[in-house]
Amino acid sequence: MKIFKKNGGAYIQNCIDAAANSGTRRVVVTGNWEIEQTIRIPSDFTLILEDCHLRMADDTMCNMFTNAACRTEAGRTPEGADHDIVIEGRGRAILDGGKYNDLSERNHSKDGLPHISVNNILLFTNVANFTVKNLHVRNQRWWALNFVYCRYGKIQDIDFLSNPAALWPDGTYHDRITREAFPGAYEGILVRNSDGIDLRQGCHDILIENITGFTEDDTVALTALNGSTEKMYGVPGMCPDIHNVIIRNVNSAAFCSNVRLLNQGDIKLYNVLIDGVMDSSQDHPYMDRGIYAVRVGDANHMYGSRPSTAEETFNIIVRNVYSRAAAAAVHLAGAMKDVTLENIRGFDGCPKLVQNKADIS
Repeated sequence: MKIFKKNGGAYIQNCIDAAANSGTRRVVVTGNWEIEQTIRIPSDFTLILEDCHLRMADDTMCNMFTNAACRTEAGRTPEGADHDIVIEGRGRAILDGGKYNDLSERNHSKDGLPHISVNNILLFTNVANFTVKNLHVRNQRWWALNFVYCRYGKIQDIDFLSNPAALWPDGTYHDRITREAFPGAYEGILVRNSDGIDLRQGCHDILIENITGFTEDDTVALTALNGSTEKMYGVPGMCPDIHNVIIRNVNSAAFCSNVRLLNQGDIKLYNVLIDGVMDSSQDHPYMDRGIYAVRVGDANHMYGSRPSTAEETFNIIVRNVYSRAAAAAVHLAGAMKDVTLENIRGFDGCPKLVQNKADIS
């Protein structure tokens, strides 16, 4: 049984502050720590997590990591961007959401509760030149690694293990997600909506590769929308589009999609390469089967002010997809242009290689 030392957030923050003040700008963390407060990482800084397990303390409602300028007035200006931040795991480095705090998309920002984004294990906003790599992420309370207005970055070698256990509406407890849970899953079952990696408004020139594990919702999601997260963390004066993103080698079980692309309401999403997706969802220990391996667009739900046009969603390349999905290996919907699909394969009963409901020009 692991023993977690208390007040790890304060301890690590003190180490970071001391290293920044001394000019070394590098810290190595080892051991098992309980994290009770957000650890803020400044510019020009490298944090090495070496054979350590960081677990959020019970009942906390805060991120484990943010960049230093996150949630500051300066951090919402182009001039106030943080830059050159590295978080690197060595050996077995675990970031653990710990016990679920019951803050969900259903109840956040009500009755004195904070915005749901405090449940990101890592939240970077307005960061240029960053690397997040070699991490095991466990029990995320919502989206695990969230990036808003970030650019020139690498997210590599990340393994996820969401907690699928939940109380169903009929009052029974289950530790495996199945399709019979629907409808109403996000109201009473998948309240965590525990994505893996999310790129939001303003993210560009980013490499995401070697991503594995199990996520309750999407494993990798690029969503260019005008939601509450963007209103809180947007950077006026900077381009809100998502573009120039490479996603390679995603091997995961995802209850929704292994890779999700979506933009609505005047925001562009373009120049995206998805190369190498393995859907390992069928008969997985934590779920029965995912819906899509790759999903681009949405024709049924409105998340922004209006659907995107073909001039706003373009130059999307999807290749080398191997899927067990319940609906289709690749799903296209909405308007888009210059879409390339190559080597899309289904097996173990995947009913359709491409489900095309899109207007492609």
